[in-house]
Amino acid sequence: MRDQQPEPVSLAAAEKPSEEVLLNRYRVLARRGTGGFGTVCTCWDTRLQRRVAIKRIPVLDMDDGISASTAEEALGEARTACLLAHPNIVSVLDFEMEGAYAYLIMEYVDGLNLAELLSRVEGGTLSHDECAHMVASVGRALAFAHENGVLHLDIKPTNIMVDRRGTVKLADFGMATLASAAGYGDARGGTVGYMPPEQIQGMLVDERADVFSLAVVTWQALCGTDPFAAVRAADSLTKIFHGPKDPLVKLDPTADLTTQDALMRALAPQASERTACVDDLVDALLPDLGDPAAGQESLEHLVNQSEKDDEAEQTTWRERHLPWRTRYPWLYPALERATSAAATLLAIRLVLPCFPGATSDFVLLGTLVATAAALAWPPIGSALTLSAAVFAAATSHATSASFPLALLLGAVAAAWWLYAGHGEKLASAAALLPCCLPFPGAGATMAGFALDPAPAAVTGAVSCALGLAFPTLAATGFYAQQAVPELLALAESPGSWALLAGAALAAAASSAIAMRGSVTSGIIGQSVGLAVLLAAECLAAGVENGGIWAPPNWVHVGLALLLYAFLCIATVLRGPLFGGQEGEDSL
Repeated sequence: MRDQQPEPVSLAAAEKPSEEVLLNRYRVLARRGTGGFGTVCTCWDTRLQRRVAIKRIPVLDMDDGISASTAEEALGEARTACLLAHPNIVSVLDFEMEGAYAYLIMEYVDGLNLAELLSRVEGGTLSHDECAHMVASVGRALAFAHENGVLHLDIKPTNIMVDRRGTVKLADFGMATLASAAGYGDARGGTVGYMPPEQIQGMLVDERADVFSLAVVTWQALCGTDPFAAVRAADSLTKIFHGPKDPLVKLDPTADLTTQDALMRALAPQASERTACVDDLVDALLPDLGDPAAGQESLEHLVNQSEKDDEAEQTTWRERHLPWRTRYPWLYPALERATSAAATLLAIRLVLPCFPGATSDFVLLGTLVATAAALAWPPIGSALTLSAAVFAAATSHATSASFPLALLLGAVAAAWWLYAGHGEKLASAAALLPCCLPFPGAGATMAGFALDPAPAAVTGAVSCALGLAFPTLAATGFYAQQAVPELLALAESPGSWALLAGAALAAAASSAIAMRGSVTSGIIGQSVGLAVLLAAECLAAGVENGGIWAPPNWVHVGLALLLYAFLCIATVLRGPLFGGQEGEDSL
């Protein structure tokens, strides 16, 4: 039930991470994004008590099921990646298959990838020293992999990590077979804009494919743009054969012709004309590019400064966007109690004067006691008010019709209270509002706000029935002999049933939409509930007018709009129904 969720009491509680667990072991902390051919998230290893990065990759065959060969290939690639122990390579710790997905568990790098870093620096470029350190580090990683017979085939900024010490690490080795098995075109797992022609065309590839990709990344880090970026692989291929639109020295006036010539050789469309190995590329670039040691110090400063800025920005954002229920935990419960107490006060003051021999002092004292009880425990407000109504119906001018009326009213009230009224603080207000307002549907959207769909529908219908019957009972002083004929006339009216059905539907629809949990869905649910109520009002007016369209009761419309505004404010004060972040996608 909605009112039984734990109330957050501090910023730390509001930041409590999602309890989503992968592979019965890894608790999801954050998602780093979706791209390429997998979804990456940061997780907490509950067994070894450490952070890890996990990439989830769909591995499907042509029949939408996992093939044995595909699973074996994926495992083989993961084993190969695990063997690449190098300080500039992100370590692969484990590999799991579950359902239609492969999970690659990797070392967690506390820092940023190159794409994130470039997006945070002016011009989207690195200095020559920083670029020299990146090229030297990635070059060492690739040289080690190539010596062990492993190609990367997906070098791009998002796969180059920079940690808080300025260390550069290359991630996602061994992904090519997984990408191919998942059916991602003929690109063998690469990314458009960074692949050489032979990889785009599905031809045989060797170390020179990685040389080409590293040269593209270097060009982008120096100039701020990928010269071969395109939406389609065919368009990227055309750009590669035409060469970069502008020379490097024009885009980066501080670069020299030696660096430009080295990159252009590495970017040759024909593999036979390209730089033969990554060591040759690094040796050609570094002498005139910059100082790798100075570049590492600079990258260390950039990453740490960026992380500090992020933490400050996120703290400010959280303080601004925390639900009111978190920032002021007393406010929403106080609003619940006050609303229930006010509904109890307004409704029971109409009943107590109808007691035999009731005096003004008795009415005042009884009203105050019932209101105070509702403040202390809101569900008791509806119990006391409806019990008083049953007693008044049975004893006020007792006749042969009094007992059946009291019995019917008591049975409905008891059944509703035991089913829906005793567990939610605002259920009392939802049931009693129509008794004291000239609008039978007044409790429907409040029921949708406070209750789950089934109890909300029941409460909407019961509150509407009470709203239709209560004015007659109060006007006759709960005198059954006079009230019963009028109540029977109401029961025979199609308009009454239209209102009753509309109230039940409005409450159920509002609750069902709000159950998605976010503030936005709560407001949308209230809007849908309001629309259903107004439609029911129009329908009731029409059937009462012999099927001819008639305007709705404008008092009802006005009260519906006021309640809508009140409940939208309450939705914002309550905040999300569940503890996770709003709008967070599932992995």
